[in-house]
Amino acid sequence: MLTPNFTPFPVITTERLVLRQMTKDDANDLFRIRSDKRVNEYLVRIPSQSVDDVIAFITKLDISISNNESIIWGITLKDENKVIGTICIWNLKKEHDRAEVGYELYPDYWRKGIMQEALSAILDYGFNVMKLHSIAAIIDPFNEGSYSLLEKNRFVKEAHFKEDYFHHGKFQDTVIYSLLSPNRALIK
Repeated sequence: MLTPNFTPFPVITTERLVLRQMTKDDANDLFRIRSDKRVNEYLVRIPSQSVDDVIAFITKLDISISNNESIIWGITLKDENKVIGTICIWNLKKEHDRAEVGYELYPDYWRKGIMQEALSAILDYGFNVMKLHSIAAIIDPFNEGSYSLLEKNRFVKEAHFKEDYFHHGKFQDTVIYSLLSPNRALIK
């Protein structure tokens, strides 16, 4: 059974990025992301209305990380400390060694390979450090960028649920993608 331990917080460095824990000092950057209409277009959440909303969110994240319930990294470029996006492993199903991945990126950084680089690092962490058996992603079927990213990373479309949640004043569909661990033959 999955027994995650996010202490100390695992900072991950890639060629261009540092994935690190967010603090209240990142509230303005995170507010810019979480209040942006383009970022929220395909997400099932109410956009942040104030920096105080984001500070409360960061506090909630810190508790979740301390309790080993989920982990979220702030995505920063190596040469600047500004949070430009987030990526997380959450919705842990410990008894099944399964989790879900989620991500968001400020639009100025779209189509630059940043989320590909971050996702690749997080998949490595999830499968090789956490020893997950599978990772899922639940997305809006109209989010072409997201399903393209997932398919590029060998995720397989598992299901398309019709009108399974009510958001933005209407029922909307979701698509579930899943990726099995490349190490699963080694896991007993």
